[in-house]
Amino acid sequence: MAFAPLALAAQDAQLRRLDTIDDSRGWEAVGRLDVDGRGFCTGALIAPDLVLTAAHCLFDKDSKARIDHEKIEFLAGWRNGRASAYRWIKRAVVHPEYVYDGEVGAERVRNDVALLELHHPIRNTTVRPFETDIRPRKGAKIGVVSYARGRSDAPSLQEICHVMARQQGALVMSCDVDFGSSGAPIFSFEGGVARIVSVVSAKATVEGQQVALGTQLEVPLEILRAELASGKGLGINAAGHVLVGTARRANGAKFVKP
Repeated sequence: MAFAPLALAAQDAQLRRLDTIDDSRGWEAVGRLDVDGRGFCTGALIAPDLVLTAAHCLFDKDSKARIDHEKIEFLAGWRNGRASAYRWIKRAVVHPEYVYDGEVGAERVRNDVALLELHHPIRNTTVRPFETDIRPRKGAKIGVVSYARGRSDAPSLQEICHVMARQQGALVMSCDVDFGSSGAPIFSFEGGVARIVSVVSAKATVEGQQVALGTQLEVPLEILRAELASGKGLGINAAGHVLVGTARRANGAKFVKP
C-alpha cells in the first residue's frame, strides 16, 4: 500500500480503558458487534436504529462469503459483561464498490464501510447516537474508541491521535488499533463535540510506522444511506449468496484487518 512520506505524530495519548460508569459516560453509543460466534468488531450508533462499522466485518474470512447479518448482535456500551442495550440486525448494506478480495490500496480502504439497521431503535437516554462530520484535515487531532484483542470486555479510548495523510479518499492515522478494532469510530472534537469522521478499516505499517487506515466518511456514508433508502440490505440465503443490497463476493484479504 503506497502512501507519501509520513512524519511521526507527536504527543499521541495512550489507550485508556473505560471500565467504570463514569469513564464510559458519553461513549455508550459505541458497542461491540458479535459476529455469529466467529469474532467481533466495533460499531457505533449514528441514529437510534443505525450502526456504522467496517464492511469487511460482514464477511467470513475463511469462506469469503457474506455473513448472515441477522446473526450479528450489537452490544451498545458493552462493559464487563453487560451492555446498555442489546439489538439484532435487521438490514445491512456495504459500500457497492467494496470488494472483499480487492487489490490492496486506497480504493479498498475508502470503500470499507457498512451501515447496519437494527430490528428496534435504541431509545435509551444514556445511549445517544453520534453525529458525523466532514473529513479532518492532515495533522488534525482525532480520537478512537474501540474493542480489540486482549481488551474485548470493555472499550478503550485513545483521546488524541493524528491524521498523518489523506490520500485518494483514505485516511492514514496514528491511532492505536488491533484485531477487533475494525469498524471502530474515529472522532473529531471540534467545538468540544465528538463527531465521527471515519471508521477503522485496517492496521498497517508505512515506512516502519504502525498506522490505522480508514475511509474519509462523508461521501461513502451518503451512498450507504441511499442504499438503505432504496430498500436494499434485506438478507442473504442459507448458502451465503448475496440477495439484496450487498457487495459482490470475493476471495480473501491481503492486508491486516484489525
